[in-house]
Parts: sequence; structure tokens; C-alpha cells
Amino acid sequence: MKAAVITRYGPPDVVQVREVERPNPRDNEVLVRVRASTISAADWRIRKADPFVVRFFAGLVQPTKIQIGGMELAGTVESVGKLVTRFAAGDEVFGGTLFKLGTHAEYVCVPEAQLALKPVNLPLEEAAAVFFGGMTVLGFLANAKIQPGDRVLVYGASGSVGVFAVQVAKHSGAHVTAVCSTANLDLVKSLGADAVLDYTKEDFSKAGRVYDIVFDTVGKSGYWRSLRSLKRRGYYILVAGLGLDGWFVVSVLRSLLGGMWASVTGAARIVGSPKRGETTERLLFLKELIEAGKLKTVIERRYSLDEIAEAHRHAEAGHKKGHVLIVIE
Repeated sequence: MKAAVITRYGPPDVVQVREVERPNPRDNEVLVRVRASTISAADWRIRKADPFVVRFFAGLVQPTKIQIGGMELAGTVESVGKLVTRFAAGDEVFGGTLFKLGTHAEYVCVPEAQLALKPVNLPLEEAAAVFFGGMTVLGFLANAKIQPGDRVLVYGASGSVGVFAVQVAKHSGAHVTAVCSTANLDLVKSLGADAVLDYTKEDFSKAGRVYDIVFDTVGKSGYWRSLRSLKRRGYYILVAGLGLDGWFVVSVLRSLLGGMWASVTGAARIVGSPKRGETTERLLFLKELIEAGKLKTVIERRYSLDEIAEAHRHAEAGHKKGHVLIVIE
């Protein structure tokens, strides 16, 4: 089968399409013929080994442990392991492999619990752009104990996590203020945000302590600015707070010290990881929202597998809107 293989750490061109052996599903796995996947920050960070800590789980000198990127997918069931009961050959499914990755390939094996039948009202290709952002948002908001009437600020509202954060928070009954760039204001408004701020013109923190939850999806809201915007004992969700600027040690120390200060003083509650939950249950909940017309994906661009180096280049440049698809014919 064809797969996009990361041959070494470096620029986008180190990702090359090669012939590799097709995997065989274990007893609890489903072999999926991949129709589409996405490019996320995790993909290009692993490819670049940025931050350096990536090397400790991908391979110290070169990426030997993780060579095929991609966390989420949509496709057709090819075959199933003997313990699989929910799927059969020919089913159209969506889901993800989490940090096992491997979806930038014609075939991938996925645990049954991490798949669901695709939403009936969503094209198969677009169903690939649900798992990572949707599951991330559900996990973090569960830890932040979001309630109807909460005032929630979503920073980075036009990204692959942010578009779901806005919509899921609205579905939860929150008043949502979304922060994005000038070019994305109309997009974010269309997702249902109650208020939209252009970060190039407005500083959200100058409004004072008005938010119950600040949801930073890109690690750029500013630690102390965010705390100044939270009501006492509010939740600061930091999805991408470690190493996003390459200064991993500095980021870790900043988060640890800031988190300790916030905890000791009772100023805020820092949420740095999603709440563990039943993967299948959450995936089915996302499917239900999509089929009810309460959740939609945002697709900015589509690339073929042969164009994956260019897809990496575009995603790494930043400011993408929603998702970048890798379509595998």
C-alpha cells in the first residue's frame, strides 16, 4: 500500500510517499481503507521534532517509532478482527488512532472503540475532520465542568480545535466570545459565537474578570492575560501550552509556576489535559450533533496523498481555517 513516510526529521520534503506493507488487524481492530485524513499540528511537529521532547517517543536520532503521520480518518471497513461486533466490511466509518497515528496511508488498523459509522448527512471525506478536534473539546470542557449560562472565551476560534470549541460550548448553553484574526471573523460568527473579537485590534483581557472559562486552543492567549480575564476560581483551559514556541523548558516552567500560583491563591483552576472518558460514547455524541445539524466541520483545503509535503507546509505556516484534508483516492 502507499503511505506518506517521515524519512527523517526536517522540512516538509522529508515526508515521502512510499510502498509499505499493509497492516493486519488484531482481534479488537478494524482494517480501514482510508478515504481521507487531516494534517494537524502534531503531524508537522513530529516531522520537525519541535519541541525536542518529540524525539523521546518518536525516535531520538530519526523517527523510527512513528513514521506515518495522521491522527484521524474516514473510510470504508475492509476487514475486522474476530472480536469486533459493531462493524462489517463495506461500512463507512470515521474516527481516529490517537497518538498511534498512521492514517496518512491507504490502509490503517483502528481499535473498534475508536470508530463509529459516519454521520448520514456528512460526506465521507469531511467526516475525517471530526475526531481530533471534537474529542479534544469534549474532554477539556468535561474537566472544566461547563454549565449553561457560563461565559466562555475561545482563543484561536477558527482552528481545527477552536471551531468545535465554539460550537460545543454553544450547545452546552454557554455565552461564547470567540477570538480570531480579521480574515476569520465571518467564519466564526457563522459557527454561532455570541461575540467575536479581532485579536489584531482588541485585547480581550481589558474587559476584566468576566469569563467562567478561557479556552485557549493554540497556546497564544497569554498566561497572565487569561488569568486576569477569569472570574475567581474560573477555568483556564490550555490545550497547546507546552513548547509551541519552541522554548519547551521555558514553557514548562511558566505553566508549572503559573499553575501553582493560581492553585495556591485560588485565582483560577488550570486545565491542562482532557478528562478521560468513553471514546465510543463521545464519538457517537459528536455523530448525533452532526446529524442534528448542531455541529459542522470547516474544511479549508484538500490535498492528495502525493501532495502531502505541500499540505505540511501550509499547516505549519499557521492561520489555517478549520481543517486541511488529505484525500486518498
